[in-house]
Amino acid sequence: MQKKRTDNFNKFANKKKGSAIKESIRQEKKKVKAEARAAGEEFRKKKLDKMRGVKEGKEIKHQKPTTNHQKNTRQPAAAKSATGQQQVIPQSTISQQSSELMPLNKFIAHAGVCGRREAAELVKEGKVVVNGDKIFEPGYKVSAKDKVVVKGKQVFLQKNAVYVLLNKPKDYITTSNDPQGRKTVLELVKSATTERIYPVGRLDRNTTGVLLLTNDGELAQKLTHPSFEVKKIYEVTLDKPVIKKDLDAILSGVTLEDGFVSADAVGYADTKSKNIVGIEIHSGRNRIVRRIFEHLGYDVKGLDRVMFANLTKKNVDRGKWRYLNEKEVRLLKFLNNSFIKKTV
Repeated sequence: MQKKRTDNFNKFANKKKGSAIKESIRQEKKKVKAEARAAGEEFRKKKLDKMRGVKEGKEIKHQKPTTNHQKNTRQPAAAKSATGQQQVIPQSTISQQSSELMPLNKFIAHAGVCGRREAAELVKEGKVVVNGDKIFEPGYKVSAKDKVVVKGKQVFLQKNAVYVLLNKPKDYITTSNDPQGRKTVLELVKSATTERIYPVGRLDRNTTGVLLLTNDGELAQKLTHPSFEVKKIYEVTLDKPVIKKDLDAILSGVTLEDGFVSADAVGYADTKSKNIVGIEIHSGRNRIVRRIFEHLGYDVKGLDRVMFANLTKKNVDRGKWRYLNEKEVRLLKFLNNSFIKKTV
C-alpha cells in the first residue's frame, strides 16, 4: 500500500511543470530559427561570392577587393536648431554615400525608419528583406541600389531631404511661382534651405494654417493620394451661426457638383459663438470645405487648417516656419494610423 502511494507521488513530482514545457518549446524554436538563419546566411554568402567571382574560398586574380567600398564614416542624420530642437536637415554626406556599401541597420536609420539600435532589432527579428531575401544580420552590407523592405514597406535613403512646416498667412499662394506676380509661400521659407522644396497639397490664397513643404516626392505622393485618406482639421468662421441640422447634414454627407462628400467629424469650436465650427475631413478635393458650407447657404469668412496628418501649428507664429523633427518625419513616412481615416 505504501509503495503504491510512493509511486504515485514520484510520478507527479517528476512530471514537467508548465513553465518547463514552455521553456523547452521556446528553446527548440530558438534552435530551429538559428539553424534557418545560418543556412540563409550561408546561401546568401555563396550567392554574393558568386557575383563577386569568388570560387571555393579563393578570389579570382585581378578582382577588385570590396573592402574599400565598405568603409564609411559616421555622419549625423540630424542637427539641433538654436532653440535646441532636433531637426531634419539636408544630408549631403548621406547622398555622397548612397552608392557605397553600409550596414543594413545604418541604412534603415538613414531612411528615417528608426534609430540604429531599433533597426538592428528589426533585422534580428526577421522583419527586413533585401532584394527578396530575409536578412538577420544588422551588419549585412547594402547600398542605395538594393531594394530594402522593412515590415512590408520599401524604404529609401534620404538624399538631401528637407521637411518644413509653415504656418501659412493670408494672401500667399501655394505654388512655386506665379505668372501674375502674386506672393508665394516659398518666399516665406527661402532661408530654410538651398534645396528646391515645394508645397504638399494646396491651400487657397485666403486659407491659413498648417502647410508642409519638402523635396521628398515619395512622401508628398503618399500624403496627397486619395487612397491614404489623410485627415485634416479646419477651423471655419462663418457669416452666421450654424444650425445643428446643417452640422448633421455635413456629417451624414452632401452631394456637390463633383460628387458626394461627408465629414469625419464636425462640431462647434466655441459654444458661445456658433458661427465658428471645427471640421475633420479626409477628402483632398479642391476648396472642399468652403464648398460644403457654401452649399448649405453660408459665407466662409475665415478658414484655418489647424492640423494636417497630425502636424499642428503649435508654437509656430503666423508666417513663420520650423523643421520637422525626426520622429515626425518617421511617422509621416509610415503613415501612422493616428492621422489616417479609420475604415470600418
